[in-house]
Amino acid sequence: MTVLKWLLGGGTALVLLVLLAGQLGLMQGRPPGGIGVHDGKLKPPSNADNSVSSQARAWPDHPRREAAHIEPLRLFGDGAATMSRLREIVAAIPGARIATAREDYLYVQFTTPVMRYTDDAEFWLDRGAGVVQVRSASRLGSHDFGVNRRRIEEIRSRLSEGAAAALPGTAVNSGQAASAATP
Repeated sequence: MTVLKWLLGGGTALVLLVLLAGQLGLMQGRPPGGIGVHDGKLKPPSNADNSVSSQARAWPDHPRREAAHIEPLRLFGDGAATMSRLREIVAAIPGARIATAREDYLYVQFTTPVMRYTDDAEFWLDRGAGVVQVRSASRLGSHDFGVNRRRIEEIRSRLSEGAAAALPGTAVNSGQAASAATP
């Protein structure tokens, strides 16, 4: 019985220590180098299973070329309107901090509330392709359990909802479902 008490006490202490480390910011990792647009591309996806990129296939020798691929974001209206709406959407996500915002580029840091893990996301208005290229990656760990993909898909969904609200004759615009216009 004494051994069990020690194991439970030690396990509890370890959990509390890890939570404290998270709250102190020791689990955030360091901001990545090489972010931004270089030669018409965002940084390649991570070699670990913790990132997604709409340009993953642009890196032919990358080991996660297919697994990390995610579709770019469609433009809704012109590029400036899409980027403006995108900025509003990400600013409303809990834990999001916009680190860089330009007319054609957005760099956002998403931090989890308890462990303070940080993911870095980039959105680039690729005028040549008529889309917003995206890359999102965890700073730490070899797996993100799909968090970055789900976050980008949620942003995609909110972006298209906002576009539907702006179209004449839609249910949202005609007053039948005004609450759907807010993400």
